[in-house]
Amino acid sequence: MPVVSSRILWKPALLYGSLLALGTLALQWLDYQRLARSHAGLLWDGLLAAGFLGLGIWLGVRLLARRSSRLPFNGNPEAQAALGISARELAVLQEIAAGHSNKEIAARLHVSPNTVKTHVAHLFGKLGARRRTDALRRARELGLVP
Repeated sequence: MPVVSSRILWKPALLYGSLLALGTLALQWLDYQRLARSHAGLLWDGLLAAGFLGLGIWLGVRLLARRSSRLPFNGNPEAQAALGISARELAVLQEIAAGHSNKEIAARLHVSPNTVKTHVAHLFGKLGARRRTDALRRARELGLVP
């Protein structure tokens, strides 16, 4: 059983406690009995909507957490071999997909910016692209980058 730090749990407890206190005060202020008698349908609709909102937020957080814990992307070695894309060109393509400039790619891969430009030009030719966005679209279609 994992050990849970009490430091982590006090923030949500304080938040939920505060929200419950505010909700209680709001219901008292609105005179719950009068509101419940005159607008019972609206009250239940609001409670139902709040329940679905909470469920949607909880489900969204769970799905996003599951998506981020997927297996790492392995690419498509068959397409890479068929197009003749070298390992270094693939590394440059992945850096382009991450949104880095030629200078940033050169610094990350420890090569000169001119070498990066050469790799980019070769990638454009192999992928049949005229600009970076075309190259990325084609690479994603082929499964070369996520």
